[in-house]
Amino acid sequence: MTLTDEQLERYARHIVLKEIGGEGQKKLLSATVAIVGAGGIGSPLIQYLAAAGVGRLRIIDDDSVALSNLQRQTLFGTDDIGADKVARAAKAVARLNPDIVVETLDQRLTTENIESFLDAADVIVDGSDNFETRLLVADTACGRHIPLVSAAIGQFEGQLGTFRGWEPDKPCYRCFVGADPDRPDISCADQGVLGALAGIMGSMAAMETIRQITGFGEDTAGKLLLFDALSLRARTLTLPKDPGCPICAA
Repeated sequence: MTLTDEQLERYARHIVLKEIGGEGQKKLLSATVAIVGAGGIGSPLIQYLAAAGVGRLRIIDDDSVALSNLQRQTLFGTDDIGADKVARAAKAVARLNPDIVVETLDQRLTTENIESFLDAADVIVDGSDNFETRLLVADTACGRHIPLVSAAIGQFEGQLGTFRGWEPDKPCYRCFVGADPDRPDISCADQGVLGALAGIMGSMAAMETIRQITGFGEDTAGKLLLFDALSLRARTLTLPKDPGCPICAA
């Protein structure tokens, strides 16, 4: 791949980074990223991946834009209320970077469509809001040997992890949460969420996705970042691989 003059200018701030450079930018342009959810985490994630020049974004979400979304889902505006999120996400990406190919699925992710959804994906990013979907994504990604970037937010807390459980020294997502998470799904409609926190964690998920594609910096797979907005503190844990994990132990 040869970068055009326009691409050299558009991505100049990446290209001058020795950790990314022209070769890293070419990897981004050739990459396919599958994104689960175009909501609070998905909004900044999609924006930054498109701006970074990730060549193909495949987005799945069966929801439509609601007025209450706009407090944190910065991909959308008031005029988008009532429209399908994936359709408006694709429109926003086209406005930001017309080089990006966007594939949209206005569906809920299920066992019937996940295999085709992950076809040829280099990374999958999960910003969904329920454990059933998260476990489906994690198990399939591990089985398909696709790096998983998983981000989640609570009221004032965020967490971010990268999982490559098929590697002998790396845990999968189930090593972290087990087969039956210890609390039921609780939506932000029930408890509330700090809007800017979604921006922070979605942007960090974009950064980790770029890391998985280009290989810049330290490998963060198997580590979990915990962010506390109340105290403005972050800590990183190293997650152990579960020797009895039904997904990755073998």
